[in-house]
Amino acid sequence: MVLVIIRTAIIFLTLLVIMRLMGKRQIGEMQPFELVITLLIAELACIPMADTSIPLLYGIIAVVTIYVLHEIMTLLDLRLKPVKSFISGKPALVINKNGIDDYQLKRNNLDVSDLIESLRTAGYFSLDSVDYALYEANGQFSALPKENYESLQTSLPLVIIESGKYDTKNLELAGLGESFFEPILQREGVKKRNVLVLTADGTGKLYLQVKGEKYRVLTVSYPGGRTW
Repeated sequence: MVLVIIRTAIIFLTLLVIMRLMGKRQIGEMQPFELVITLLIAELACIPMADTSIPLLYGIIAVVTIYVLHEIMTLLDLRLKPVKSFISGKPALVINKNGIDDYQLKRNNLDVSDLIESLRTAGYFSLDSVDYALYEANGQFSALPKENYESLQTSLPLVIIESGKYDTKNLELAGLGESFFEPILQREGVKKRNVLVLTADGTGKLYLQVKGEKYRVLTVSYPGGRTW
């Protein structure tokens, strides 16, 4: 028991020193390769702590080796731009002046729902309330709002159509049916299967974007003067 406590304390102190040497970015905004290194260090540290048959030195050497590799990767990341892009990736611009960039979403294994969730987390509830939005290389979300963005999001938008399919749950929440939106799509000359996203808020504002086209903002009246 005493041996395990001593081995654990030594590994703990070693990890503490290594993490401090790696810098504050290792603890805060990690790049993909830093996340991999952190997971490896955690796994390597557990082995000698749990198994007393393994020499403690083996665990320390493995952790120090990972630290050296981290420093090499960090040096390459800072000095060589092509290597930096390969190791850490590039920011992905997912919203521009034309609306949502579906290609960038797919390239980063994201969909419109993921984007809307990120927007809401950042305080933007309407897709047309921002001019630009991007995912940083470390996965963080950033957005540049329109000057008057607060006036563009006076009601919570619901996703009605995403990637050519109706969201039946949101149709029920809005108290509207597909029969309400089909004539609107026909009037706009749009086929449902080509719709990237269609949202509707309680004031009657619709955000419609067809795949490969610039978004449109429409204003409609709901049956019975319905609002939410």
